[in-house]
Amino acid sequence: MLVNLYNSFYNALIPGQRYLAYLDGLKVTLLISFFAILLGIAIGILVAVIKVTAINSNARWLQAICNLYINIIRGTPLMVQLLIIYNLIFTSRNTNELVVGAVCFGINSGAYVAEIIRAGIESIDRGQMEAGRSLGLNYVQTMRMIILPQAVRNILPALGNEFITLIKETSVAGVIAVTDLTKAAQYVGSRTWDILPPLVIAAICYLIMVIGLSKLLSIFERRMAKGDRH
Repeated sequence: MLVNLYNSFYNALIPGQRYLAYLDGLKVTLLISFFAILLGIAIGILVAVIKVTAINSNARWLQAICNLYINIIRGTPLMVQLLIIYNLIFTSRNTNELVVGAVCFGINSGAYVAEIIRAGIESIDRGQMEAGRSLGLNYVQTMRMIILPQAVRNILPALGNEFITLIKETSVAGVIAVTDLTKAAQYVGSRTWDILPPLVIAAICYLIMVIGLSKLLSIFERRMAKGDRH
C-alpha cells in the first residue's frame, strides 16, 4: 500500500517535470492574492472612512452607495461575482485573466475589509479626533496619522483572517481559465488519471501559505504590542 501511495505522489510530481505546473500555479495564486489584498485594503479604507464620515455630514447618499456595495458583495457568491465581472466587464479577447482575478477578489475582499476597518475606527474614542483637530490637523490628517494607526492595531487579527480566507478563495479562479494552483493540480490529475495526489499536494501548498501568513501576522502583532509598551 505504501509503495502504491509513493508511486501515486511520484507520478504527480516528477515525470515530465510536473512539479513545474504546481510552481507556475502557485506563482499565479500568490500574484492574484497579493494584488487582491492591496486592492481590498484600498477599497476597504475608502469605504470605511466614507461610511464613518457620512454619518455626521450631508453626504448620506455616499453612505447609501457604500452600504449597497457591501450588501451586494456579501450577499452573492464569489464565483458568481467572478463570472459576472469576467463576462460583463472584461469582454476583450486580450483580457488578462490574472488581472480579472485580482480585481474580482479585491472587490470582494474590499467589502469585508471595509466593515472590519469601520468597526476599528468606531472603537477609537471620539476624543482622539478632537485632540487631532485641536493640534491643527485637518480631518484627513487626523484620520491618517491618529485614528487609522490605532484602529489597525485593534483589527489586525480580523484583517489577518480575511487575508487568509482570500488566499483560499482564489482556488475558484480556475472558472475563468486562470491556471492557479488548484487548476494546475487538476491538470496534473488529468494526465496521471489519479486526481487525489495532485489535490493533496495543492492542499499542502495552501496550508503552507496560510501557516506562513499566520506566522508573519503574529510577528507583526508582537512588534506592534512592543511598540505600544514603549
